[in-house]
Amino acid sequence: MKKNTVDIITLGCSKNLVDSEKLIRQLQANGYSVTHDAEEPEGDIAVINTCGFIGDAKEESINMILEFCEAKKEGRLKKLFVMGCLSERYLRELKEEIPEVDKFYGKFNWNELLSDLGKAYRDNIRLERGLTTPSHYAYLKISEGCDRRCAYCAIPIITGHHVSRPMEEILDEVRYLVSQGVKEFQIIAQELTYYGVDLYKERKLAELIERISDVPGVEWIRLHYAYPTDFPEDLFRVMRERDNVCKYMDIALQHISDAVLARMHRPITKEQTLRLMEKFRAEVPGIHLRTTLMVGFPGETEEDFEELLDFVRQVKFDRMGAFAYSEEENTYSALHYIDDIPQEVKQKRLDKLMALQQDISAALAEQKVGKVLKVIIDRKEGDYFVGRTQYDSPEVDPEVLLSAADNDLQIGCFYEVKIEKADDFDLYGCCIK
Repeated sequence: MKKNTVDIITLGCSKNLVDSEKLIRQLQANGYSVTHDAEEPEGDIAVINTCGFIGDAKEESINMILEFCEAKKEGRLKKLFVMGCLSERYLRELKEEIPEVDKFYGKFNWNELLSDLGKAYRDNIRLERGLTTPSHYAYLKISEGCDRRCAYCAIPIITGHHVSRPMEEILDEVRYLVSQGVKEFQIIAQELTYYGVDLYKERKLAELIERISDVPGVEWIRLHYAYPTDFPEDLFRVMRERDNVCKYMDIALQHISDAVLARMHRPITKEQTLRLMEKFRAEVPGIHLRTTLMVGFPGETEEDFEELLDFVRQVKFDRMGAFAYSEEENTYSALHYIDDIPQEVKQKRLDKLMALQQDISAALAEQKVGKVLKVIIDRKEGDYFVGRTQYDSPEVDPEVLLSAADNDLQIGCFYEVKIEKADDFDLYGCCIK
Protein backbone atom coordinates (compact mmCIF):
# COMPACT_ATOMS: atom_id res chain seq x y z
CA MET A 1 0.00 0.00 0.00
CA LYS A 2 1.58 3.26 -1.18
CA LYS A 3 0.96 6.35 0.91
CA ASN A 4 -0.42 9.48 -0.83
CA THR A 5 -1.28 7.40 -3.89
CA VAL A 6 -4.78 7.39 -5.31
CA ASP A 7 -6.07 4.68 -7.64
CA ILE A 8 -8.93 5.89 -9.83
CA ILE A 9 -11.12 3.35 -11.60
CA THR A 10 -13.47 4.61 -14.32
CA LEU A 11 -16.47 2.59 -15.45
CA GLY A 12 -18.90 3.47 -18.21
CA CYS A 13 -18.63 6.06 -20.94
CA SER A 14 -16.10 8.64 -22.08
CA LYS A 15 -18.15 11.38 -20.35
CA ASN A 16 -17.24 9.72 -17.04
CA LEU A 17 -13.64 9.50 -18.18
CA VAL A 18 -13.45 13.30 -18.55
CA ASP A 19 -14.63 13.70 -14.94
CA SER A 20 -11.95 11.26 -13.77
CA GLU A 21 -9.29 13.16 -15.72
CA LYS A 22 -10.30 16.43 -14.09
CA LEU A 23 -10.11 14.80 -10.66
CA ILE A 24 -6.70 13.31 -11.49
CA ARG A 25 -5.31 16.78 -12.26
CA GLN A 26 -6.72 18.23 -9.04
CA LEU A 27 -5.25 15.39 -6.98
CA GLN A 28 -1.87 15.76 -8.67
CA ALA A 29 -1.90 19.51 -7.96
CA ASN A 30 -2.47 18.64 -4.29
CA GLY A 31 0.57 16.40 -4.11
CA TYR A 32 -0.88 12.96 -4.76
CA SER A 33 0.46 10.28 -7.08
CA VAL A 34 -2.43 8.98 -9.18
CA THR A 35 -2.93 5.81 -11.20
CA HIS A 36 -5.87 5.14 -13.51
CA ASP A 37 -7.40 1.70 -14.11
CA ALA A 38 -4.25 0.06 -12.79
CA GLU A 39 -4.12 -3.73 -13.21
CA GLU A 40 -2.94 -4.02 -9.61
CA PRO A 41 -4.01 -0.94 -7.59
CA GLU A 42 -1.54 -0.19 -4.79
CA GLY A 43 -2.67 3.18 -3.42
CA ASP A 44 -3.89 3.84 0.09
CA ILE A 45 -6.92 5.65 -1.40
CA ALA A 46 -9.25 4.41 -4.15
CA VAL A 47 -11.91 6.30 -6.09
CA ILE A 48 -14.42 4.39 -8.22
CA ASN A 49 -16.24 6.45 -10.85
CA THR A 50 -19.38 4.40 -11.51
CA CYS A 51 -21.82 3.89 -14.37
CA GLY A 52 -25.57 3.53 -13.78
CA PHE A 53 -26.93 3.35 -17.31
CA ILE A 54 -28.18 -0.23 -17.77
CA GLY A 55 -28.30 -3.42 -15.72
CA ASP A 56 -24.94 -4.86 -16.77
CA ALA A 57 -23.17 -1.56 -16.12
CA LYS A 58 -24.74 -1.23 -12.67
CA GLU A 59 -23.74 -4.79 -11.81
CA GLU A 60 -20.15 -4.12 -12.90
CA SER A 61 -20.03 -0.99 -10.73
CA ILE A 62 -21.39 -2.80 -7.66
CA ASN A 63 -18.95 -5.68 -8.10
CA MET A 64 -16.04 -3.25 -8.39
CA ILE A 65 -17.09 -1.44 -5.20
CA LEU A 66 -17.39 -4.73 -3.30
CA GLU A 67 -13.97 -5.84 -4.55
CA PHE A 68 -12.38 -2.70 -3.12
CA CYS A 69 -14.39 -3.05 0.11
CA GLU A 70 -12.73 -6.43 0.51
CA ALA A 71 -9.30 -4.87 -0.02
CA LYS A 72 -10.12 -2.32 2.67
CA LYS A 73 -11.25 -5.05 5.07
CA GLU A 74 -7.98 -6.91 4.49
CA GLY A 75 -5.95 -3.77 5.26
CA ARG A 76 -4.76 -3.23 1.67
CA LEU A 77 -6.63 0.08 1.41
CA LYS A 78 -7.21 2.94 3.83
CA LYS A 79 -10.00 4.95 2.19
CA LEU A 80 -12.59 4.16 -0.46
CA PHE A 81 -14.67 6.79 -2.26
CA VAL A 82 -17.38 6.28 -4.88
CA MET A 83 -18.63 8.85 -7.40
CA GLY A 84 -20.44 8.98 -10.73
CA CYS A 85 -23.79 7.99 -12.20
CA LEU A 86 -24.66 4.96 -10.05
CA SER A 87 -23.82 6.96 -6.95
CA GLU A 88 -25.90 9.92 -8.17
CA ARG A 89 -28.92 7.71 -8.79
CA TYR A 90 -28.80 5.44 -5.73
CA LEU A 91 -27.00 7.57 -3.15
CA ARG A 92 -29.23 6.74 -0.18
CA GLU A 93 -29.49 3.01 -0.95
CA LEU A 94 -25.74 2.64 -1.48
CA LYS A 95 -24.93 4.37 1.80
CA GLU A 96 -27.19 1.95 3.63
CA GLU A 97 -26.11 -1.20 1.82
CA ILE A 98 -22.34 -0.65 1.56
CA PRO A 99 -21.26 1.22 4.73
CA GLU A 100 -17.60 0.20 4.15
CA VAL A 101 -17.34 3.04 1.59
CA ASP A 102 -16.01 6.17 3.30
CA LYS A 103 -18.20 8.48 1.24
CA PHE A 104 -20.43 8.45 -1.82
CA TYR A 105 -20.55 11.43 -4.18
CA GLY A 106 -22.93 12.11 -7.04
CA LYS A 107 -21.99 12.93 -10.60
CA PHE A 108 -21.50 16.65 -10.09
CA ASN A 109 -20.10 17.13 -6.58
CA TRP A 110 -16.96 15.00 -6.88
CA ASN A 111 -14.81 18.05 -6.12
CA GLU A 112 -16.01 17.78 -2.49
CA LEU A 113 -13.78 14.72 -2.28
CA LEU A 114 -10.78 17.03 -2.19
CA SER A 115 -11.97 18.94 0.85
CA ASP A 116 -12.82 15.62 2.56
CA LEU A 117 -9.16 14.72 2.06
CA GLY A 118 -8.18 18.06 3.61
CA LYS A 119 -7.19 19.53 0.24
CA ALA A 120 -8.44 22.47 -1.82
CA TYR A 121 -10.19 22.44 -5.20
CA ARG A 122 -8.10 24.69 -7.43
CA ASP A 123 -10.29 26.73 -9.72
CA ASN A 124 -7.32 28.12 -11.63
CA ILE A 125 -6.69 24.64 -13.13
CA ARG A 126 -10.34 23.64 -13.64
CA LEU A 127 -9.82 23.27 -17.42
CA GLU A 128 -6.73 21.09 -16.99
CA ARG A 129 -6.86 17.31 -17.10
CA GLY A 130 -4.65 14.37 -16.31
CA LEU A 131 -5.17 12.60 -19.63
CA THR A 132 -5.73 8.86 -19.47
CA THR A 133 -5.84 8.53 -23.26
CA PRO A 134 -2.74 8.53 -25.47
CA SER A 135 -1.43 12.10 -25.35
CA HIS A 136 -2.42 12.90 -28.95
CA TYR A 137 -6.18 12.63 -28.47
CA ALA A 138 -8.74 13.66 -25.87
CA TYR A 139 -12.46 13.60 -25.24
CA LEU A 140 -14.06 17.04 -25.05
CA LYS A 141 -17.35 17.28 -23.16
CA ILE A 142 -19.44 20.26 -24.30
CA SER A 143 -22.55 19.82 -22.16
CA GLU A 144 -24.13 17.81 -19.36
CA GLY A 145 -27.58 16.34 -18.99
CA CYS A 146 -30.39 15.79 -21.47
CA ASP A 147 -33.78 17.38 -22.12
CA ARG A 148 -34.99 14.45 -24.25
CA ARG A 149 -37.44 12.10 -22.63
CA CYS A 150 -36.92 8.77 -24.38
CA ALA A 151 -39.17 6.25 -22.64
CA TYR A 152 -36.41 3.73 -21.89
CA CYS A 153 -33.62 6.06 -20.78
CA ALA A 154 -32.56 6.79 -17.21
CA ILE A 155 -29.92 9.36 -18.16
CA PRO A 156 -32.14 12.44 -17.62
CA ILE A 157 -33.07 11.02 -14.19
CA ILE A 158 -29.37 10.79 -13.34
CA THR A 159 -27.93 13.89 -14.99
CA GLY A 160 -30.86 16.32 -15.04
CA HIS A 161 -31.57 18.97 -17.64
CA HIS A 162 -29.28 19.81 -20.54
CA VAL A 163 -26.62 22.37 -19.54
CA SER A 164 -24.29 23.71 -22.25
CA ARG A 165 -20.79 24.83 -21.37
CA PRO A 166 -19.95 28.39 -22.45
CA MET A 167 -18.27 28.42 -25.85
CA GLU A 168 -15.28 30.47 -24.70
CA GLU A 169 -14.62 28.04 -21.85
CA ILE A 170 -14.64 25.10 -24.28
CA LEU A 171 -12.25 26.94 -26.62
CA ASP A 172 -9.92 27.72 -23.72
CA GLU A 173 -9.86 24.02 -22.86
CA VAL A 174 -9.09 23.12 -26.48
CA ARG A 175 -6.17 25.58 -26.52
CA TYR A 176 -4.86 24.14 -23.26
CA LEU A 177 -5.10 20.56 -24.55
CA VAL A 178 -3.36 21.52 -27.81
CA SER A 179 -0.55 23.01 -25.73
CA GLN A 180 -0.22 19.58 -24.08
CA GLY A 181 0.16 17.85 -27.45
CA VAL A 182 -3.44 16.89 -28.23
CA LYS A 183 -4.17 16.83 -31.98
CA GLU A 184 -7.47 14.95 -32.14
CA PHE A 185 -10.69 15.80 -30.30
CA GLN A 186 -13.65 13.49 -29.74
CA ILE A 187 -16.57 15.89 -29.13
CA ILE A 188 -18.98 14.30 -26.66
CA ALA A 189 -22.19 15.11 -24.80
CA GLN A 190 -25.30 13.25 -23.83
CA GLU A 191 -26.94 15.00 -26.77
CA LEU A 192 -24.66 17.04 -29.05
CA THR A 193 -27.25 18.70 -31.26
CA TYR A 194 -28.95 20.59 -28.41
CA TYR A 195 -25.75 22.49 -27.66
CA GLY A 196 -26.36 26.19 -27.08
CA VAL A 197 -30.16 26.18 -26.75
CA ASP A 198 -30.07 26.94 -23.02
CA LEU A 199 -27.22 29.48 -23.12
CA TYR A 200 -27.74 31.21 -26.46
CA LYS A 201 -31.42 30.43 -27.21
CA GLU A 202 -30.46 28.64 -30.42
CA ARG A 203 -28.49 25.61 -31.54
CA LYS A 204 -24.83 26.54 -31.74
CA LEU A 205 -23.11 23.25 -32.51
CA ALA A 206 -22.05 24.26 -36.03
CA GLU A 207 -20.54 27.53 -34.79
CA LEU A 208 -18.75 25.75 -31.93
CA ILE A 209 -17.22 23.13 -34.24
CA GLU A 210 -16.18 25.80 -36.72
CA ARG A 211 -14.44 27.78 -33.97
CA ILE A 212 -12.71 24.68 -32.59
CA SER A 213 -11.50 23.87 -36.11
CA ASP A 214 -9.94 27.36 -36.28
CA VAL A 215 -7.68 26.68 -33.27
CA PRO A 216 -4.11 26.12 -34.52
CA GLY A 217 -2.96 22.57 -33.84
CA VAL A 218 -6.40 20.95 -34.03
CA GLU A 219 -5.97 18.29 -36.72
CA TRP A 220 -9.05 16.09 -36.27
CA ILE A 221 -12.48 16.74 -34.74
CA ARG A 222 -14.93 13.85 -34.45
CA LEU A 223 -18.59 14.13 -33.37
CA HIS A 224 -20.33 11.71 -31.01
CA TYR A 225 -23.85 11.18 -29.69
CA ALA A 226 -26.08 13.26 -31.94
CA TYR A 227 -29.88 13.11 -31.91
CA PRO A 228 -31.78 12.88 -35.21
CA THR A 229 -34.85 15.04 -34.48
CA ASP A 230 -34.41 18.62 -35.74
CA PHE A 231 -30.78 17.91 -36.60
CA PRO A 232 -28.87 21.23 -37.04
CA GLU A 233 -28.27 21.07 -40.77
CA ASP A 234 -25.88 24.04 -40.78
CA LEU A 235 -23.38 21.47 -39.46
CA PHE A 236 -23.30 19.83 -42.91
CA ARG A 237 -21.48 22.82 -44.41
CA VAL A 238 -18.89 22.82 -41.61
CA MET A 239 -18.24 19.09 -42.01
CA ARG A 240 -17.99 19.43 -45.77
CA GLU A 241 -15.73 22.50 -45.86
CA ARG A 242 -13.39 21.94 -42.91
CA ASP A 243 -10.59 19.47 -43.57
CA ASN A 244 -9.97 18.93 -39.85
CA VAL A 245 -13.61 17.99 -39.15
CA CYS A 246 -13.74 14.22 -39.68
CA LYS A 247 -16.32 12.89 -42.11
CA TYR A 248 -17.86 10.90 -39.29
CA MET A 249 -21.12 11.16 -37.37
CA ASP A 250 -22.24 9.09 -34.42
CA ILE A 251 -26.03 9.40 -34.35
CA ALA A 252 -28.14 7.04 -32.22
CA LEU A 253 -31.34 6.10 -34.06
CA GLN A 254 -32.54 3.24 -31.78
CA HIS A 255 -35.17 1.91 -34.21
CA ILE A 256 -36.96 2.55 -37.50
CA SER A 257 -40.48 1.19 -37.02
CA ASP A 258 -42.89 4.10 -36.58
CA ALA A 259 -44.83 2.10 -33.98
CA VAL A 260 -41.71 1.37 -31.91
CA LEU A 261 -40.37 4.93 -32.25
CA ALA A 262 -43.68 6.30 -30.99
CA ARG A 263 -43.65 3.97 -27.97
CA MET A 264 -40.04 4.98 -27.31
CA HIS A 265 -41.10 8.66 -27.30
CA ARG A 266 -38.70 9.38 -30.14
CA PRO A 267 -40.29 12.28 -32.04
CA ILE A 268 -39.18 11.24 -35.51
CA THR A 269 -40.63 8.96 -38.20
CA LYS A 270 -39.13 6.36 -40.48
CA GLU A 271 -39.55 8.68 -43.46
CA GLN A 272 -37.82 11.58 -41.69
CA THR A 273 -34.97 9.29 -40.61
CA LEU A 274 -34.39 7.97 -44.12
CA ARG A 275 -34.45 11.51 -45.49
CA LEU A 276 -31.83 12.58 -42.91
CA MET A 277 -29.55 9.65 -43.78
CA GLU A 278 -29.79 10.56 -47.48
CA LYS A 279 -29.06 14.19 -46.69
CA PHE A 280 -25.94 13.31 -44.69
CA ARG A 281 -24.49 11.39 -47.61
CA ALA A 282 -25.49 13.98 -50.19
CA GLU A 283 -24.25 17.00 -48.20
CA VAL A 284 -21.05 15.44 -46.80
CA PRO A 285 -19.58 13.16 -49.49
CA GLY A 286 -17.66 10.23 -48.01
CA ILE A 287 -19.18 10.55 -44.55
CA HIS A 288 -19.12 7.45 -42.35
CA LEU A 289 -22.23 7.02 -40.22
CA ARG A 290 -22.23 5.25 -36.88
CA THR A 291 -25.47 4.43 -35.10
CA THR A 292 -26.82 2.55 -32.09
CA LEU A 293 -29.94 0.41 -32.32
CA MET A 294 -32.11 -1.32 -29.74
CA VAL A 295 -33.94 -4.63 -30.02
CA GLY A 296 -36.59 -6.09 -27.75
CA PHE A 297 -38.29 -2.87 -26.70
CA PRO A 298 -41.71 -3.62 -25.16
CA GLY A 299 -44.21 -4.33 -27.91
CA GLU A 300 -41.60 -4.87 -30.65
CA THR A 301 -43.16 -7.42 -33.02
CA GLU A 302 -41.38 -9.74 -35.43
CA GLU A 303 -42.60 -7.41 -38.19
CA ASP A 304 -41.02 -4.43 -36.41
CA PHE A 305 -37.74 -6.31 -36.10
CA GLU A 306 -37.78 -7.36 -39.77
CA GLU A 307 -38.36 -3.70 -40.65
CA LEU A 308 -35.27 -2.84 -38.63
CA LEU A 309 -33.21 -5.46 -40.49
CA ASP A 310 -34.43 -4.10 -43.83
CA PHE A 311 -33.46 -0.59 -42.74
CA VAL A 312 -29.92 -1.70 -41.86
CA ARG A 313 -29.63 -3.49 -45.22
CA GLN A 314 -30.82 -0.36 -47.02
CA VAL A 315 -28.73 2.29 -45.26
CA LYS A 316 -25.58 0.18 -44.81
CA PHE A 317 -24.15 1.94 -41.77
CA ASP A 318 -20.38 2.07 -41.73
CA ARG A 319 -20.36 1.45 -37.98
CA MET A 320 -23.10 0.14 -35.71
CA GLY A 321 -23.61 -0.85 -32.10
CA ALA A 322 -26.73 -2.52 -30.74
CA PHE A 323 -28.13 -3.70 -27.43
CA ALA A 324 -31.17 -5.45 -26.05
CA TYR A 325 -33.74 -3.48 -24.07
CA SER A 326 -33.11 -3.44 -20.33
CA GLU A 327 -35.87 -2.12 -18.08
CA GLU A 328 -34.65 0.79 -15.98
CA GLU A 329 -36.65 1.68 -12.90
CA ASN A 330 -38.63 4.94 -12.89
CA THR A 331 -38.33 5.41 -16.64
CA TYR A 332 -41.55 5.84 -18.57
CA SER A 333 -41.34 2.39 -20.12
CA ALA A 334 -40.74 0.73 -16.74
CA LEU A 335 -43.74 2.51 -15.25
CA HIS A 336 -46.14 2.13 -18.19
CA TYR A 337 -45.09 -0.85 -20.33
CA ILE A 338 -44.71 -4.57 -19.66
CA ASP A 339 -41.28 -5.96 -20.55
CA ASP A 340 -43.04 -8.59 -22.63
CA ILE A 341 -40.27 -9.97 -24.84
CA PRO A 342 -38.38 -12.99 -23.41
CA GLN A 343 -34.63 -12.55 -22.93
CA GLU A 344 -33.83 -15.38 -25.35
CA VAL A 345 -35.87 -13.64 -28.07
CA LYS A 346 -34.07 -10.36 -27.40
CA GLN A 347 -30.71 -12.12 -27.64
CA LYS A 348 -31.68 -13.93 -30.84
CA ARG A 349 -32.70 -10.64 -32.46
CA LEU A 350 -29.53 -8.93 -31.25
CA ASP A 351 -27.34 -11.72 -32.65
CA LYS A 352 -29.14 -11.60 -36.00
CA LEU A 353 -28.82 -7.83 -36.25
CA MET A 354 -25.12 -7.85 -35.40
CA ALA A 355 -24.40 -10.69 -37.84
CA LEU A 356 -26.04 -8.66 -40.60
CA GLN A 357 -23.99 -5.61 -39.68
CA GLN A 358 -20.77 -7.63 -39.60
CA ASP A 359 -21.36 -8.67 -43.21
CA ILE A 360 -22.07 -5.05 -44.20
CA SER A 361 -19.00 -3.74 -42.36
CA ALA A 362 -16.78 -6.40 -43.96
CA ALA A 363 -18.01 -5.49 -47.44
CA LEU A 364 -17.45 -1.78 -46.81
CA ALA A 365 -13.97 -2.44 -45.40
CA GLU A 366 -13.09 -4.44 -48.52
CA GLN A 367 -13.86 -1.36 -50.61
CA LYS A 368 -11.00 0.46 -48.87
CA VAL A 369 -8.37 -2.00 -50.13
CA GLY A 370 -6.08 -0.20 -52.57
CA LYS A 371 -6.96 3.26 -51.25
CA VAL A 372 -4.55 5.65 -49.54
CA LEU A 373 -5.87 6.96 -46.22
CA LYS A 374 -4.52 9.33 -43.59
CA VAL A 375 -3.85 7.38 -40.39
CA ILE A 376 -2.88 8.46 -36.88
CA ILE A 377 -0.79 5.95 -34.89
CA ASP A 378 -2.15 5.20 -31.40
CA ARG A 379 0.25 2.54 -30.10
CA LYS A 380 2.61 -0.30 -30.83
CA GLU A 381 1.23 -3.73 -30.01
CA GLY A 382 3.16 -6.92 -30.66
CA ASP A 383 4.37 -6.95 -34.26
CA TYR A 384 2.20 -4.03 -35.34
CA PHE A 385 1.77 -0.30 -35.11
CA VAL A 386 -1.94 0.31 -34.56
CA GLY A 387 -3.69 3.40 -35.89
CA ARG A 388 -7.00 4.80 -37.09
CA THR A 389 -8.40 6.72 -40.03
CA GLN A 390 -10.67 9.76 -39.69
CA TYR A 391 -13.56 7.28 -39.96
CA ASP A 392 -12.62 5.45 -36.77
CA SER A 393 -13.15 6.53 -33.18
CA PRO A 394 -10.95 5.09 -30.42
CA GLU A 395 -12.11 1.98 -28.59
CA VAL A 396 -15.27 1.34 -30.63
CA ASP A 397 -14.29 1.30 -34.32
CA PRO A 398 -11.94 -0.73 -36.55
CA GLU A 399 -8.19 -0.06 -36.55
CA VAL A 400 -5.41 -0.02 -39.11
CA LEU A 401 -2.49 -2.37 -38.50
CA LEU A 402 0.96 -1.74 -39.98
CA SER A 403 3.86 -4.19 -39.68
CA ALA A 404 6.44 -2.88 -37.21
CA ALA A 405 9.15 -4.73 -39.14
CA ASP A 406 8.37 -2.80 -42.33
CA ASN A 407 7.40 0.59 -40.87
CA ASP A 408 9.35 2.85 -38.49
CA LEU A 409 6.57 5.05 -37.10
CA GLN A 410 6.04 7.54 -34.30
CA ILE A 411 3.04 7.26 -31.97
CA GLY A 412 0.78 10.29 -32.28
CA CYS A 413 1.91 11.13 -35.81
CA PHE A 414 -0.08 11.03 -39.05
CA TYR A 415 0.93 8.94 -42.07
CA GLU A 416 -0.37 8.27 -45.55
CA VAL A 417 -1.17 4.57 -45.60
CA LYS A 418 -2.06 2.32 -48.52
CA ILE A 419 -4.63 -0.27 -47.44
CA GLU A 420 -3.55 -3.75 -48.56
CA LYS A 421 -6.00 -6.06 -46.83
CA ALA A 422 -9.23 -6.07 -44.82
CA ASP A 423 -10.71 -8.62 -42.44
CA ASP A 424 -13.98 -8.59 -40.47
CA PHE A 425 -12.67 -6.08 -37.95
CA ASP A 426 -9.50 -4.31 -39.09
CA LEU A 427 -7.54 -2.98 -42.04
CA TYR A 428 -3.90 -3.76 -42.85
CA GLY A 429 -1.64 -1.39 -44.72
CA CYS A 430 1.80 0.05 -45.30
CA CYS A 431 3.13 3.59 -45.26
CA ILE A 432 3.75 5.35 -48.52
CA LYS A 433 7.39 6.35 -48.29
